[in-house]
Amino acid sequence: MLEDIEKFIKQTKMISAGDTIGVGFSGGSDSMALLHYLADNQQKFDIEVVAIHVDHGIRENSYIDADFTKEKAKELGVRFYKFRVDALKLAKENNVSIETAARDARYGVFKTLLKKGVVDKIALAHHMQDQAETILMHIFRGSGVAGAKGMEPIRDNVYIRPMLNTSKEEILQYLNDNNLDYREDETNVDTTYNRNFIRNVIMKQVLSRWPNAIKSISSFGQAVSEDDEYINKNIYADAVITEGDEAKIPTSYFLFDRAIITRIIFKAFKSIGITKDIERKHIDMILDLSNNLENGKKISLPFDAVAIKEYDYITIVNKHKEEVVLNEPFKCGEFEVEGFGKVCVKRVKDFEPREGVLYLDYRKVPKNAIWRFRQDGDVFEKFGGGTKKLKSYLIDKKIPLRTRNILPVLADENEVYAIAGVEISNKVKVQDVPTAYMIEVKK
Repeated sequence: MLEDIEKFIKQTKMISAGDTIGVGFSGGSDSMALLHYLADNQQKFDIEVVAIHVDHGIRENSYIDADFTKEKAKELGVRFYKFRVDALKLAKENNVSIETAARDARYGVFKTLLKKGVVDKIALAHHMQDQAETILMHIFRGSGVAGAKGMEPIRDNVYIRPMLNTSKEEILQYLNDNNLDYREDETNVDTTYNRNFIRNVIMKQVLSRWPNAIKSISSFGQAVSEDDEYINKNIYADAVITEGDEAKIPTSYFLFDRAIITRIIFKAFKSIGITKDIERKHIDMILDLSNNLENGKKISLPFDAVAIKEYDYITIVNKHKEEVVLNEPFKCGEFEVEGFGKVCVKRVKDFEPREGVLYLDYRKVPKNAIWRFRQDGDVFEKFGGGTKKLKSYLIDKKIPLRTRNILPVLADENEVYAIAGVEISNKVKVQDVPTAYMIEVKK
């Protein structure tokens, strides 16, 4: 196993010297082997390894797994981060399966750690059997070539899978050789989950007839990936015109062979951030839109996307907006809000009025006040007096709706004390003090 993983890492160049690698660590056999291997080879690869455990809150005793992973990370001498999410609640709120909700929440944690620079890459413990199961699951769902390729060794330049060419048998042997214990999630035998059904029912039957099926399916995925990569290299650069959340495909390209136009459509989706839930039936819908429907017609697609026939183009629009959460303590320093700018807070003695700069008496701000986005019920006492609903005040100030939704406000409960870049509350105005807090917005 050791030689196979090292060879695969070097072949794919998935790790660079100096990387901080966060390992998704459930405490199960696969992630235990991966964390141990990378931690044991930190010096060889010139990396730092940290363990990341996400408790999905699906089982009542999940805290036991969390405690186990923390102890194992300590034994290996690596930093440990633990997070808890409510996958059951998220599944209900978003009308998705528990599997999907847990995955989305898990990747949400990973994305946050990457964005904050805590880690450079996330290592996932998927192996060859996982790859074979993924390929089958994608095919069963109606995916085309994109799904038949299976998982990529490197995705988005930050998610890496060092054990993708390693068999489950090799992993178990590695654990035995190194006397490593682990905890298996009891839900792994619950066949109401799609992957478990494929693993525990379908694959068991397949392997009883074709013992080499896992390696064969994985090799098939690799062959499909190589062919797909070759065809994609031959697609014209101007086949997709991307402008923000919109991707345009000239209708002339819909005269090309299906193998070409299908990949152009996938390229269009990827260019506007849609990389999942697109199946063959959706491609057929877009082809029908281009070839058979009149100008102005549009169709709905997954991920809040729509495709519109606009004269000489098929335009795909990504209408999905990820919810941005803001919860910053009130203190000197700075934080950034995507689409708004950077909010800088510092203590000053000079209160000279400047455009775009606010001054407030920090001693009058409640200790529990935080920077957040506006909420229903927020109120604001205007500078000079007079209390209004925050919504009405922002309308009076002619703040555009798009900006209102990402406008940082300093608030405690529903009382707003400052609106970044706009105004401070009369309750925190500066009066006869030697120092104050200056709030400046840098676009």
